[in-house]
Amino acid sequence: MTAEPKKRLPTLFVAHGAPPLLDMPSWVGELAAWGTKLGKPKAILMLSAHWEARPFTLGATTPVPLVYDFYGFPKHHSEQKYASPGAPALAARLHSLVKNAVDEPKRGLDHGAYVPLVAMYPKADVPVLQASLPSMEPKELLELGKALTPLRDEGVLIIGSGFITHNLRYIDWNNQHPTPQWAAEFDQWTAEALIKKDVDALMQYREKAPGVRIALPTHEHFVPLLVAMGAALDEEEPAFPIEGFWVGSMTRRSVQFG
Repeated sequence: MTAEPKKRLPTLFVAHGAPPLLDMPSWVGELAAWGTKLGKPKAILMLSAHWEARPFTLGATTPVPLVYDFYGFPKHHSEQKYASPGAPALAARLHSLVKNAVDEPKRGLDHGAYVPLVAMYPKADVPVLQASLPSMEPKELLELGKALTPLRDEGVLIIGSGFITHNLRYIDWNNQHPTPQWAAEFDQWTAEALIKKDVDALMQYREKAPGVRIALPTHEHFVPLLVAMGAALDEEEPAFPIEGFWVGSMTRRSVQFG
């Protein structure tokens, strides 16, 4: 009997919203449908915009509290739970793949990690490991993604979590105004660069993308996309399972490579 070939998992970039995402049935439904279509992975490696640490740092592999790294939202968002199993085997594997990786055993999942997972894998039955963004430099993060590529053949779902546009000064909580031109143009430029596999353009997005200075006054929410892309450079045109805008200027565009 011939053994079945191993299934290579895709890599993802997820627009993680904020805690109120979980109060939005339509968005939760889109993420849940995506998770169902992907199936249950052996483990999840999550790189969220909300954890920057050099060198590459691995979070808790045993149960620890979530990181409620926000304020100003209703109380129930600070009571959200997501008791996913730890992933010590994945942490050990990462030490073999990424030179000089270190551990931070008390660091739990932040909202950039657990909010989309609550929607995508609500049973919390998949081992999850969060790792830090060790740099804001595109080339360094692309190389990190390349180093993580073998995990895709080992049942690990690699997820970068952030926002392609992220400027808190332009949030329109009441959705009273149309999407600003700068947000629409930056979102479209990014989508077209991904479709064309224009890696060079994406490496130079700070110089080449229209509206980048207003779309991204800081870059931590965009660069998880580059890690996810780096782990899937051999893939063809990506898919965009979720699109549209939220609170005016923040694109919900999420990406599946492979």
